[in-house]
Amino acid sequence: MSDLLAARSQMGISLAFHIIFAVVGIGMPALMVLAEWRAQRTGDAMYLELAKRWSKGTAILFAVGAVSGTVLSFELGLLWPSFMEFAGPIIGMPFSLEGFAFFTEAIFLGIYLYGWNRISPKAHLWSGVAVAVSGMISGVFVVMANAWMNAPAGFELVQGKAVHVDPIAALFNAAVVQQTLHMTIASYCATGMAVAGIHALLLLKHPGDRFHRAALMIALWVGVPAAVLQPESGHFSAQWVAERQPVKLAAMEGQFLTEVGAPLRIGGIPDESTFETRGAIEVPYGLSILAFNDPFAEVKGLDSVPRDQWPPVAIVHVAFQIMVALGTLLSLAASWVAWRWFKKRPVESSRPLLWCLALCTPLGFLAIEAGWIVTEVGRQPWIIYKVLRTSQAVTPMPGLIWSMTGFSLLYLFLAVIVTWLLYSQILRTVPNSSAYSTDPLP
Repeated sequence: MSDLLAARSQMGISLAFHIIFAVVGIGMPALMVLAEWRAQRTGDAMYLELAKRWSKGTAILFAVGAVSGTVLSFELGLLWPSFMEFAGPIIGMPFSLEGFAFFTEAIFLGIYLYGWNRISPKAHLWSGVAVAVSGMISGVFVVMANAWMNAPAGFELVQGKAVHVDPIAALFNAAVVQQTLHMTIASYCATGMAVAGIHALLLLKHPGDRFHRAALMIALWVGVPAAVLQPESGHFSAQWVAERQPVKLAAMEGQFLTEVGAPLRIGGIPDESTFETRGAIEVPYGLSILAFNDPFAEVKGLDSVPRDQWPPVAIVHVAFQIMVALGTLLSLAASWVAWRWFKKRPVESSRPLLWCLALCTPLGFLAIEAGWIVTEVGRQPWIIYKVLRTSQAVTPMPGLIWSMTGFSLLYLFLAVIVTWLLYSQILRTVPNSSAYSTDPLP
């Protein structure tokens, strides 16, 4: 395995592991706060118990996410020093602001965890709000740094060096709005629908259980709006890519040739030797309409750039298809829930819907992983789009394959431990519903 491939693989594995904790770190505090808000508003101790259990899960995930995030910072310096030498002065601001948001989140999470019955209920609730807001802002700042890699701004390139750096212009680059919006909505969608799916499955085993009904309701409050909005956010992002990164769009869609009135391809496997996407279902004019709102718009194909500037087409196309398919399934499931709400029918009374939600549990996280593959692999061969190639940014290091293997095993071990901790702290001993109010849930 080459040094470049090993470095990219190790970074990819680390990111794939860390991103789950980053996403849950955005979504879980919102669930936690909503549960406590319901407890204070209704006086129902069931919601209070739910808030306490979710706060334990938030703390566990926050701790592991902090560790995996620290590993990533070391890997940036050790594996990609040329990238950091070039980009550090430019994207230092979003990373430093992310650190400020992270420490704010840590402080208020400590207050929240240890403030039960020590501070007033309102102050305790607001400390939870601070955790939720700072966690979301922390994620936004990290995505801002990644957005800059896709739309570099805030500097002038003179003899391969970045001069006249403007960190504010770099921070608010052209990709910021679409990337931060898409990722933030995805975080709430994945977390909300995953928690809803877990409690839907438990309701199938224990019909009518108030604890799981309450948890399901709050999780759906977060997951359903996000899942319904996510396709529109994705459409906005894809149109941005079509305008600013046409080669990435071509790889996403398996579009080898520049074409007027390009079709939308569903499924299929791109074949770079024949310039065809084999087995795809083609919707005439579909890609031109979706990308440019014009059935006769020209869509640039992979043939518009030299072959050495193509990303791995099959990987990008398949990952994009997976992301779109999973996002569509989540949106349809959320729309089913919204329809029952509109008809004033309880979600938990429909076993088919509960099964649907249970099957949707992992889909949001899988869609996020696939989406990041599209974002990062689709930008290749550039680590900074049209400024610095990935091959120029890596450090040749002996033994990277062993390092990658070691980290993979470590992450697998941590995943098992975290899963067990979450199960033992949240679900292993579910409270007896009869100990709480028997009034119907709103």
